[in-house]
Amino acid sequence: MGKIPHAIWAVILSTLASACHVEEYAHEIQITDDRSYNHDLDNNDNFSPDDQWLVYDTRTENGGIGGCSRIEKVHINTGEKIVLYELENNRMFGPGVGAVSYSHTENKVVFIHGLLNITEDNPYQQWRRSGVIVEDASPGVPVFMDSRDITFPFTAGALRGGTHRHEWSRDGGWIGYTYNDAVMKHLEDSTGTIYNLRTIGVSRETPPLKVDDDPAGENINGSWTSALVVKVVPNPLPGTDEISRAAGDSWVGTSGYRREDGTWQRARGFIGTVKNKRGIAVDEVFIVDIPEDLSQSGDCGPLEGTKTSMPAPPHGASQRRLTHSAETRHPGCTGVVRSSSDGKYMAFQAFDQHGIRQIFTISPNGGDSVQQSFHSSDVQSGVRWHPGGTKFCYVWNNCIVIRDLNSADFKAMTRPASAPPTDLVWSHDGHKIAYNRLMSDGKGNETKQIFIIEI
Repeated sequence: MGKIPHAIWAVILSTLASACHVEEYAHEIQITDDRSYNHDLDNNDNFSPDDQWLVYDTRTENGGIGGCSRIEKVHINTGEKIVLYELENNRMFGPGVGAVSYSHTENKVVFIHGLLNITEDNPYQQWRRSGVIVEDASPGVPVFMDSRDITFPFTAGALRGGTHRHEWSRDGGWIGYTYNDAVMKHLEDSTGTIYNLRTIGVSRETPPLKVDDDPAGENINGSWTSALVVKVVPNPLPGTDEISRAAGDSWVGTSGYRREDGTWQRARGFIGTVKNKRGIAVDEVFIVDIPEDLSQSGDCGPLEGTKTSMPAPPHGASQRRLTHSAETRHPGCTGVVRSSSDGKYMAFQAFDQHGIRQIFTISPNGGDSVQQSFHSSDVQSGVRWHPGGTKFCYVWNNCIVIRDLNSADFKAMTRPASAPPTDLVWSHDGHKIAYNRLMSDGKGNETKQIFIIEI
């Protein structure tokens, strides 16, 4: 027999997948039902280390994170709720809290916290926030994670802006996040050029830094050392690997991936925005190798930055482009780039040859990407990997789908609904998936409530 063309093979796989679809739905368990407010999982790591609790924020639709005053957790068996942190007299303009994640190894959470000096004229912004850690045993006691120093001279190990979507590494020793710079924001306000470019940073716990005293309350003495690890530029050269934005980031593996020489490397996968040869912005998959030592300056400039430049990545930080879709018929990648626990595979969303958004994977070491889903319509979310293997879930056709790596078969775990479930997250033992559904309050409003299915 001759070799089957890829286009025909894709149709065969899609047909087989549809034929193998088994409509034996999992039993949905509703965990929260106070429809007066949101219980927002926000696509984070929400299960406590013992899988007994789920943590979430209570943001409003109008105020978003700036208008959110409370971080809660709920027991998945009893429905008991505990307030882990609450801001008194929070306003729609801030300070605000939100986007909370549990540590994988300890009973503590990390979340966004707006600056305490926020006012209506100077509200919560991407560059006016920090990461805060709260231990379950000490609710209401904030530990500011990343140091902040926006007064010159700046401080190596501290940042100059706001961190967001904090994620603990699975071995518990690091926190990664996206970042926006306040110093560069002020610079672009005076020049008109966009310099406040979203990028990616990491932190690890160290003795607290001492930054400049600031009567305005903009600076923070944090308890972890931080560094930006991805270089972004305002105007990438067309057809190159330069990027103007980095986001959609997540840790690779439990503590990294295995290089081709057999050594292990800590890293984060992410989406970087390049320009194709015609100068059009296209999102591609990248990876950045992260050194264990964040204190040594690299070739791009000082760790703390200057008055006219961003903080630079440390020595040993190395970013690489993994996908090259920019010049194809259906360019672009999207979503949060998520890795299997063994660090072998990084999953993302991209378009197949028919222009349908599908799930793809690629090795952290590079090579060709592999199409993993073959649906007749767009997938509706990125991948969340089973913690112990090569199984993963995502949303398609308004239901939660599970499939094995490199398999045409898939299983819909929930019935198709009028709206898709969102914010999927696996439990640590791999037996449960939690997610959000919008529920009506009977007054024309909808709020996010938490559900669970058992696998």
